[in-house]
Amino acid sequence: MGHRLSKIYTRTGDDGTTGLGDGSRTPKDSLRVEAYGTVDELNSFIGLLRAELTVDHPCQELLSRIQHELFDLGGELCIPGYQLIREESISRLEEAIDTINALLPPLKDFILPGGSKAASLTHVARTVCRRAERRVHSLARQDTLSPLGLQYLNRLSDYLFVLARSLARENGGAEVLWQRQ
Repeated sequence: MGHRLSKIYTRTGDDGTTGLGDGSRTPKDSLRVEAYGTVDELNSFIGLLRAELTVDHPCQELLSRIQHELFDLGGELCIPGYQLIREESISRLEEAIDTINALLPPLKDFILPGGSKAASLTHVARTVCRRAERRVHSLARQDTLSPLGLQYLNRLSDYLFVLARSLARENGGAEVLWQRQ
């Protein structure tokens, strides 16, 4: 990599375009930029969640790995025809979902975001993940993409949902149940 990012501003984007990983340029509001930008936003929210948790929290290691995989997914979306997400990443999320879900009571009611600051941040990350998934689906209708990135985002939102449920219950806390009026 060297000193690739030694100069932060280049002025090349002043015309409303941005460079993709393959060297081509595209409008900053293109579906591709919107997709990888939303994945980047998701990564930032997961970083915020990690900062809220203790450094030895059991989910820190997986959340760190997820951040790296999201960076890979952003790269995949930034370089047309490139693929970095692998099936093992999806399987890892499924295993984590099954492990956490086995410790939770069955879901009988809708839950609202809340319960604790960490659970709330996880719900925010989950909703941004769903938006990223929608943006990538929109891009996939326009361009050929690996289906693994979409599967990964779908599984990640499920993981974030069960993680939020678990975090809301930590230390004697409780989930916020929706009350029908």
